[in-house]
Amino acid sequence: MLTILTVTFPFFALVFAGYLAARRGWLPLVAIPGLNTFVLYFALPCMLFRFGASTPMTQLFNPSVALLYAIGSICMLSLGFWLQRLVGHTWNDSAFGTLAVAFPNTGFLGLPLLLNLFGPAAVGTAIVTIVVDVFFTSSVCIAMSRMDHAEEHGVRSAGLQALKSVVSIPLTWGIGLGAMFSANAWVLPDMLNNTVGLLAAAAPPVALFTIGAVLVQPSRADIQPWRQFKTGGMDVLLTVVKLLVHPVLIGSLGWLLVQAGLSISTEALTTVVLVAALPCASNTALLAERFGADSARITRVILLSTALAFPSFSAWVSFFKG
Repeated sequence: MLTILTVTFPFFALVFAGYLAARRGWLPLVAIPGLNTFVLYFALPCMLFRFGASTPMTQLFNPSVALLYAIGSICMLSLGFWLQRLVGHTWNDSAFGTLAVAFPNTGFLGLPLLLNLFGPAAVGTAIVTIVVDVFFTSSVCIAMSRMDHAEEHGVRSAGLQALKSVVSIPLTWGIGLGAMFSANAWVLPDMLNNTVGLLAAAAPPVALFTIGAVLVQPSRADIQPWRQFKTGGMDVLLTVVKLLVHPVLIGSLGWLLVQAGLSISTEALTTVVLVAALPCASNTALLAERFGADSARITRVILLSTALAFPSFSAWVSFFKG
């Protein structure tokens, strides 16, 4: 376990460093959007491009992994919507609360962690889960968030808005271009390759630092009392669902599908379970604020899940590597 903590601690320490820097005022809050833009539009797409270009297409688009993770996402979406509609949340708030528990922080946190723990092969599997999350999970949640105004704008408008949001995400372009280079065995010229390499190398530390800093940003949404079940109790429940239910669900589904004859390696199944064990994606709060949902609540869930993910994720890794 100590060996596992030696690997995972630096990653969560960088998250805490970003949180501390923003909390203490060493990093101005106005600088946080700039950091987020650098990671989201430059560093992380370059890292995904390099992994995509160097990963065989059979790993990059593994249909067995995609099927397993997609079924798990459908289950998580159903559970998340049911829990939040049960306590009377609007479609908009329910959609982004569900996105928080169904969309792990694979890009900013998972990729560098899995690379250090299991090597490049795990990254190829993780990219498959990102594709499912970007094109399916987030699309469903964004479309459902518009259902409060379905009569005013129409279901078709909600679907088009979801599709537009997905296409505009830079990560999809990085993955797509990487896959194109992999399929055609293309190679960038040395000068461009070195530039992309520098940006890709900056992705893990800056992304982790940015996760912590983003959690300090004040939200425009009113912060409600923590002790009410609809706020504090639901925040804790969503955190438990994300860190415990999600990986257990994926592991159980994976075992059942393997027994049914699905071809998925032990290493790939381990990677998908660990992806599910990651905390909520930090950009969920930004999306919630953009679409007028309760971003304060989403931020609390992200903060709580990120803090608790250090011991819980380390325990999951120890379980698989022990």
